[in-house]
Amino acid sequence: MLKEFKEFAMRGSVVDLAVGVIIGAAFGKMVSSLVEDVMMPPIGRLLGHVDFSGLFINLGEKSYETLAAAKAAGAPTLNYGLFLNALINFLIVAFCVFLVVQQVNRWTKKPAPTTKECPQCAMTIPMAAKRCGHCTAQLA
Repeated sequence: MLKEFKEFAMRGSVVDLAVGVIIGAAFGKMVSSLVEDVMMPPIGRLLGHVDFSGLFINLGEKSYETLAAAKAAGAPTLNYGLFLNALINFLIVAFCVFLVVQQVNRWTKKPAPTTKECPQCAMTIPMAAKRCGHCTAQLA
């Protein structure tokens, strides 16, 4: 059983998947930092010095100045600012992944085929052939 598990774990696709997950997690942290530390401060400043992570709606009876104070008191809150940060983060990550996949697809694009099989004898012939050189069958 251990031998079978080792064979399964060492198969190329499993190892590739594990590497992809690890790199994806690191990439996600990097993009999260880009959003939270680089992009959101200027956006907040343009919108009147708004810190999105501090935006919330208090669902309790008592009023609180900050989200941290409301959480410390155990008050129920609707944290829409944190959701906006997560949404912007997701959109940027999705766009970056799209760009990476698009570039990889360009690198791995397969060239157009130059040969085909003869329908009569199944031998390989050039795409432009009008007649098979092996069996002399007329091609469409």
